[in-house]
Amino acid sequence: MMKHYEMTDLSLLYHFHGMGVVQTNKHTFLHQKKYAMKVIEKFGLKDCKSVVTPLVASERLCKEDGSEAANENEYRQIVAKRVLRYIQGTLDFGIEFIKGKSATLIGYCDSDWAGSEDDRRSTSGYAFTLGSGMFSWASIKQNTVALSTAEAEYVSAAEATSQAKWLRFVLEDFGEEQVEGTPILCDNTSAIAMAKNPVFHQKTRHISRKFHFIREAIQAKEIELIYCKTEDQIADILTKALSKDRFVYLRDLLGVKSAKGLEGSVDV
Repeated sequence: MMKHYEMTDLSLLYHFHGMGVVQTNKHTFLHQKKYAMKVIEKFGLKDCKSVVTPLVASERLCKEDGSEAANENEYRQIVAKRVLRYIQGTLDFGIEFIKGKSATLIGYCDSDWAGSEDDRRSTSGYAFTLGSGMFSWASIKQNTVALSTAEAEYVSAAEATSQAKWLRFVLEDFGEEQVEGTPILCDNTSAIAMAKNPVFHQKTRHISRKFHFIREAIQAKEIELIYCKTEDQIADILTKALSKDRFVYLRDLLGVKSAKGLEGSVDV
């Protein structure tokens, strides 16, 4: 960084914009324990009982559920009480980045078809890793109603492609040019076929043209859409509420773990 920008070396970084940083010879660990504790205390849940997952897999959120109207400002700040109970049990969690790993950009994309009870719109999710540890992710409600799982997955792949193109540009600026096409893993073969087929046919004619730029990215070898098994689809954790075992499994794959479980263990 000092070769490219006018910077002063202030030794190891320990805190930056609300994030805690722990660096060892083998890894860099990012966490937000201090910020998380402030949020929990703000809403009077300092001594609350923790839960293993942030959402209940058997519940579907909707606007009209029979309960009283909530305070909109407070709801936007807190999201849901259960989320804070989950944070209470994961205060020492963070993202581990292992040193020495090749800086190869890899993406995952998924969707929850018609997951919204109110308007039947789907939720897209994508996550990107760079050698190890997730560093870019999103969970986005789609703007239109998808008529099939393939369409929902296709839209999700297009959103991931847009992010991949931007990340490739940023990485090149940092001297980490991605020579090969960025692999984006998708668990829907129909969506992959749609992305690789330049011919508009009956099943894709209604899809907005803005999503079809994914085909241009594939032809330009900027990305490569690859099939992966549903059980290994990391982005699934960003699209819906999951069971305990499934949630913990995918969370580990993202590189999110407790500081206590790191090799050599560190204090957070």
